[in-house]
Amino acid sequence: MLRNPRALAGLAASLALCAAAPAHAEPYPAKPIQMVVPQAPGGTNDIVARLVAADLSQRLGQQVVVENRPGAGGNIGTQYAARATPDGYTLLMTISSTQAINPSLYRQVPFDPVKDFEPIAPVASVPNVLVVNPAFPARSMAELISMAKARPDYYRFASAGNGTLNHLLGEMLNSMAGIKLEHVPYKGVAPALNDVLGNQVPMAFASLPSVLPHIKAGKVRALGVSSARRSPFAPDIPAIGETVPGYSGDLWVGLFAVKGTPREVSQKLAQTLHAALADKALRDKLAAQGAEVLDGTPQQFSALLKSDMDKWAKIVKSSGAQVD
Repeated sequence: MLRNPRALAGLAASLALCAAAPAHAEPYPAKPIQMVVPQAPGGTNDIVARLVAADLSQRLGQQVVVENRPGAGGNIGTQYAARATPDGYTLLMTISSTQAINPSLYRQVPFDPVKDFEPIAPVASVPNVLVVNPAFPARSMAELISMAKARPDYYRFASAGNGTLNHLLGEMLNSMAGIKLEHVPYKGVAPALNDVLGNQVPMAFASLPSVLPHIKAGKVRALGVSSARRSPFAPDIPAIGETVPGYSGDLWVGLFAVKGTPREVSQKLAQTLHAALADKALRDKLAAQGAEVLDGTPQQFSALLKSDMDKWAKIVKSSGAQVD
């Protein structure tokens, strides 16, 4: 029998530790994973998220469930994800306009895109394309720029609303090309594009997947894509950067975990996502939606986010765009 008080105290402490420690650590994931999409169903991010979630479900052996939490330009769902337990069971699949533009666009943003999240990997990019009504005289970016320089504030471009990506792409073109196109905001890309089709406004930026059928049907004419290089889905359309050096602005979709997620969990997610994006079956499904696979390390994704935040902050400031 132990009589020594110190020995008794040591035994008690050991027993307490044994009681507190689990018999074994469960391998991740041990239950379904929630993938928050802070945009509405049916949009680019939602489509990409559901394709990726289905693939990850098979690879991880647990269901990855997409949950849409739209509102306030993505701020509502992003805030929800930021406040979740950092255990790898709540992920955020979001787009660059929410994560990289909103911090400059809104006076108060209920999350910090850098401090609240762990970058897992970029997933895909979707370029915008500048389209004009077929009756518009310019048949190239060079011709448009020449016309706009000759008549500042005369030509108009439509967007899905103040501060949206297609608005800021127009403002970036104004700044980098030394022109002044007048901005006409709409409540969504569909009514903006409808007025371009009806020749109520001559031009607009729109995502390539949404406008490609109209281009092929000859209902609009494409002058240039917003990506740094031509899109593999429409190689005949020049990149705007071929005329305006340095011009580039894609919509990207990427996966984040909550800041503080265990390193081994984040690494497993990154490795699994990398394997998924290397699979031809998933790449083909994404390509069918006009999304080009990006992939990359968490470090590369972090650098992309910070670079885009800096770039769009300057465009937002120069344009004077503000949502609230």
